[in-house]
Amino acid sequence: MSISRRLLLGAGAASAVVPWVKPARAAGGVVRIGVLNDQSGPYRDVSGVNSVVCVKQAVQDFGAASKGLAVEVLAADHQNKPDVGAGIARQWFDRDGVDMIIDVPTSSVGLAVASVCREKNRAYINVGAGTAELTGKQCAPTTIHWAYDTWMLAHSTGGALVKAGGDTWYFLTADYVFGHDLERQTSGFVNDAGGKVLGHSTYPFPSTSDFSSFLLQAQATGAKVLGLANAGADTVNSIKQAHEFGLTGKMRIAALLMFITDVHALGLDTAQGLVLTESFYWDMNEKTRAFAARIKDKTPNNMPNMVQAGCYAGTIHYLKAVADMGVAAAKADGAASVARMKAMPTEDDAFGTCHIREDGRVLVPAYLFEVKKPSESKGAWDYYKLMVTTPGDQAFRPLKDGNCSLIHA
Repeated sequence: MSISRRLLLGAGAASAVVPWVKPARAAGGVVRIGVLNDQSGPYRDVSGVNSVVCVKQAVQDFGAASKGLAVEVLAADHQNKPDVGAGIARQWFDRDGVDMIIDVPTSSVGLAVASVCREKNRAYINVGAGTAELTGKQCAPTTIHWAYDTWMLAHSTGGALVKAGGDTWYFLTADYVFGHDLERQTSGFVNDAGGKVLGHSTYPFPSTSDFSSFLLQAQATGAKVLGLANAGADTVNSIKQAHEFGLTGKMRIAALLMFITDVHALGLDTAQGLVLTESFYWDMNEKTRAFAARIKDKTPNNMPNMVQAGCYAGTIHYLKAVADMGVAAAKADGAASVARMKAMPTEDDAFGTCHIREDGRVLVPAYLFEVKKPSESKGAWDYYKLMVTTPGDQAFRPLKDGNCSLIHA
């Protein structure tokens, strides 16, 4: 597998090497960060080139040059295929000297890359994948998981809809690790609250765009809630088609993983009233607005979502650890770099101050939002009304329940 070293990110390149900072004298060598994600498929707007922009912004905001750090960023498209993602990761480590990989949406790819990072002892900050197994049975001393996971989404969005009367559910589920995790965990919250799951449909990912037959099956059950255990373009298409078939007037749509970029793609006429969970919203406070303004100047057609903000925050925190322990030490030992990151509180403009748990879970708050009506929005990207805030130490699966081998009783 050959990865070109001179391609333009703005043209949607499959891979690139982008030197952000190269001071004349850099102690310990060049720090290389690899952004691995979907740049051409259904998750390209969820992560994609905008995640790379956020990593670039993090290097700039950290002030790497003034701290004597030389930083290069590589980017590649894993095409939502575990073998492709794992192959790129190996090539980056064995040939290109990459020290840390970040982003990696699609849970099957995220888990495959986690295994390679553990084998090669390289730091891994997963932001885009949803599976809670990254900090559960498949946790690793080289892995940190930022922004969200399936347990958090099920707990926040699924739990809220059950409490609001949505006690019968039907799931439309992407047929891979993330979709099955999200359905299973949301079903647990529904059942625990006295609700009932009436059925589900799984569909091949990422090769499905017509959801009409699955939606008709859901409608036929009489379920009150349609749970979408998918993400990105699949979520957008599911909601559009549900709206066209008139399901939105008969069933409540539970967008279990939805991003502000998805709301933008749908438009408020279609998306209004949807309830969703994100751990970042650009309009939360002065710092989030300032961060989003810096990013939006470089991506004028998008506002950062929680995955892209997580890539920004994760990069800043990794560079803090590198500066603290020294470049040579960080490059030599990915597990030691991750241990140093866990020992330091995180602090950035996107998420504020947070904590990384022993299993690698970053404990960010979870925000339950309702999408505004068109009449409530004051302008472009003013889409969310905050309903409930769950603090980080309550938003994620309890440490004792994850079965992470790093945790000792």
